[in-house]
Amino acid sequence: MHGRVVVVGSLNMDLVTRAERLPRAGETLAGESFTTVPGGKGANQAVAAARLGASVAMIGCVGDDAYGRQLRDGLVAEGIDSQAVEVVAGVSSGVALIVVDAASQNAIVIVAGSNGCLLPDSIARFDALLQDADAIVCQMEVPPQTVAYALARGRALGKTVILNPAPATGPLPLEWLANIDYLIPNESESSALTGLPVTDLSSAEAVALHLRDLGVARVIVTLGAEGALLVGAEGSEHFAAPVVQAVDTTAAGDTFVGGFAAALARGCSEREAILFGQRAAAISVTRAGAQPSIPGLAELGA
Repeated sequence: MHGRVVVVGSLNMDLVTRAERLPRAGETLAGESFTTVPGGKGANQAVAAARLGASVAMIGCVGDDAYGRQLRDGLVAEGIDSQAVEVVAGVSSGVALIVVDAASQNAIVIVAGSNGCLLPDSIARFDALLQDADAIVCQMEVPPQTVAYALARGRALGKTVILNPAPATGPLPLEWLANIDYLIPNESESSALTGLPVTDLSSAEAVALHLRDLGVARVIVTLGAEGALLVGAEGSEHFAAPVVQAVDTTAAGDTFVGGFAAALARGCSEREAILFGQRAAAISVTRAGAQPSIPGLAELGA
């Protein structure tokens, strides 16, 4: 069974330069390498869900430029329904300008570009995709009113609604919360949403319980090498992470979300879906890059 997942979100081209160190203000440095890598949390999660067994449609915006064509063509090559990835004239595609130093520290500037043009009307034009979905996945790299519309429409249609609140800069609007089946923040996002520190499993549980009290049905806090914590009406459960030698954690969270959504959409239990997402994310951190690191279904033996 191929579950149907619709991802509403961002597409970016990551422009990655490596240098010995990060430049100081006003300084020009010689870089060591430069690569362009398709990214954006929405596109990453769509690619993950598609590679991990779901039938996926993406709703987003790209600019009428070379990056936009590459981003859209990349989704099509993954078998993702891209009819709702609209091309916006006169606006650049979203980009992330990234400098990485020898110690793997980075400095990033993100330009939303066409991602800022994804408005509720854009979602409404492709309502048939939402109606046909088993799961709807959103993040927060597009305008908040668009996220709010997608969450509410997903709830009205009775779909499984998943929000990865990234990037999180503060509490979510309270009216969003009852529309979310699964809220999936990491440690820093959990802190931003609640104002409470997340330093260990106990504090992660306290934050998740706080979010549940505000109205979210289920919270999954992703904890990197420490695994994931599910908090729902039935209580809490900790899922230890598979032990691997990490090379690059870029897109590990997106891989988890995409894998989790794909597994839920094809009828797995939430516990099975969490374990499946963890296995996929564990493979992704053993190799470099965002979308290039995301595994396929065969690699999970599924």
